[in-house]
Amino acid sequence: MFRILVASAKGGVGKTTISTTLAGHFALKGKRTVLLDADPQASARIWCGKREAAGAAPVLALDGTRRQWRQQIPDKAQRVVIDAPAGAMPDDLEKHLEFADALLVPVLPSVLDMEATVRFLNPLAEVPRVARGELPVGLIANRLKPWTHASQQVTEQLSQWPVELVAQLRDTQAYVLLASLGKCIYDYNSGNVRDHQGDWEPLLRWLKQVRRNGR
Repeated sequence: MFRILVASAKGGVGKTTISTTLAGHFALKGKRTVLLDADPQASARIWCGKREAAGAAPVLALDGTRRQWRQQIPDKAQRVVIDAPAGAMPDDLEKHLEFADALLVPVLPSVLDMEATVRFLNPLAEVPRVARGELPVGLIANRLKPWTHASQQVTEQLSQWPVELVAQLRDTQAYVLLASLGKCIYDYNSGNVRDHQGDWEPLLRWLKQVRRNGR
């Protein structure tokens, strides 16, 4: 079982989109995939319901807001993606940080989002598992417009932070449209979608390396 936590100190950064895309990718690869939705908004669980109705590769939705969320996860699960509550800080995520094998932190190309991420990463660095290097942390620059100065400046700054920048995802309405269908970019293979799939390759390679190192 490989467990990925997606968390951010600020809402609206694409946390659920990243969680559902990863879950959809793993399911399409034939992995027994669980999406643990710890956000009270339940957006990830709604996505799973739409996915089931569409007959797409199955992702098991679980309610991560329940106190006994860990006991819900089947022993045979191969991939578990955890969509953390919006705006949660490390102190709020203690049990999730103990459970996860990798932590992904999305950040948008804005000053406010960068500042919020710093406020998240500073106490995160003091979490024992993170401080000992037992819980790898990766930054995801999300909703980038690579042709703009703002996005270019953000990626340059993030590349200099002590936390590794593991993905740069371009902004596209495809994520919104596909999410409304319970789908992800890996459910389709048009030229435009394949182009965006390429943005995820560095992240998938990083996760694969983390999994290998954890064995």
